[in-house]
Amino acid sequence: MKKLLTHIKELIQVRDEQISFLKGREMQTLPTLKNAWLLIDNNLISDYGSMESLPEIEVDQTIDCSGKMVLPTWVDSHTHLVYAGNREQEFVDRINGLTYEEIANRGGGILNSAKKLQETSEEELYEQSKVRLEEVIKLGTGAIEIKSGYGLTQEAELKMLRVAQKLAQNYPITIKTTFLGAHALPPEYKSDKEAYINQIIDEMLPAVAEQLADYVDVFCEKGYFSIEDTQRIMKAGNKYGLKAKIHVNQFNAFGGIQAAVAQNALSVDHLEVMNTEDFEALQNSNTMPVALPSCSLFLSIPYTPAREMIDRGLPLALATDYNPGSTPSGNMNLVVSLACIKMKMTPEEAINAATINAAYAIDLSATHGSITKGKKANLMITKPIPSYGFLPYSFGTNHIESVILEGKFFN
Repeated sequence: MKKLLTHIKELIQVRDEQISFLKGREMQTLPTLKNAWLLIDNNLISDYGSMESLPEIEVDQTIDCSGKMVLPTWVDSHTHLVYAGNREQEFVDRINGLTYEEIANRGGGILNSAKKLQETSEEELYEQSKVRLEEVIKLGTGAIEIKSGYGLTQEAELKMLRVAQKLAQNYPITIKTTFLGAHALPPEYKSDKEAYINQIIDEMLPAVAEQLADYVDVFCEKGYFSIEDTQRIMKAGNKYGLKAKIHVNQFNAFGGIQAAVAQNALSVDHLEVMNTEDFEALQNSNTMPVALPSCSLFLSIPYTPAREMIDRGLPLALATDYNPGSTPSGNMNLVVSLACIKMKMTPEEAINAATINAAYAIDLSATHGSITKGKKANLMITKPIPSYGFLPYSFGTNHIESVILEGKFFN
């Protein structure tokens, strides 16, 4: 089926050639085409151009986009979308003065979510998760990564990944999955971390690597998993073909980025705390730094130093970190706004970080992240807006009118 979008006020992120990612000054450039048309053939972008050059085309449907912008859908490369219940009480606890670490030490945090998830049936977990997925799609997300990590037992971790897989089967959105068994220590292993790591490597990884996971992740942080722990798990994951995507530098900078880069990790995510050695380790690597600004907003912690990263010539991607404890929101539009407001990124840099660079962070550069012939017809049509800079500027309003996934409108 062919669809023709006409009179597009501005077609954004137009790339005639395939590129992997943008870094440094490259991120300042956002190619667009004004007064444009775009042709969708089944599930792919077939052609585009200016309205004055529109040829005679036989199509099944024509959509008038007068006054509206068209962009590639957002790519959210870091989420924990599959979880049970919520942690609103901990939100109140933080308002009353408790820190994230203090809440965790009282049995809250990740362990609280793990207990709820273990007690929730797979069917109920799917029902809760699909509501979140539908919501983020309507907000413009067209590809997403979903982690495990709130199970902390083999049975519960597999349950989470099966739910993510079922979502991928039932919705027209590309979903990548990540095994994050090393998210926290289960209570029964509190005094024997080595035994739990052995279980991850010897039992869990072989089970998830068969069909359920694309990547392996570790929460590399003081009080959770050390650099040595992270290295062991990354190496074990690599044996099963699982690339690493590592939580690192959220609260402390102690060498985790260097360890991840040495293992050729696909991405390093959070990066709220950075030092000179961290920046240098990322130089000339293939590892994508990923910032999660809505986590910083919710926890009142520092924001990733995006301006310094980009000015040093590094690439940067943006993601939501959607999870019940530190970021109960999967709104990529808010993330793009926060990147501009709090991280001093330009609208061009933020849109590039949430599309092309984010696609690279989950191995989707060839199919997602730009308006390029042959890529997936995953598109956002905005409401009438004056410019693409209005998207991050007017942060309190949803300006996405409709979303096209795989060439079809998502309702």
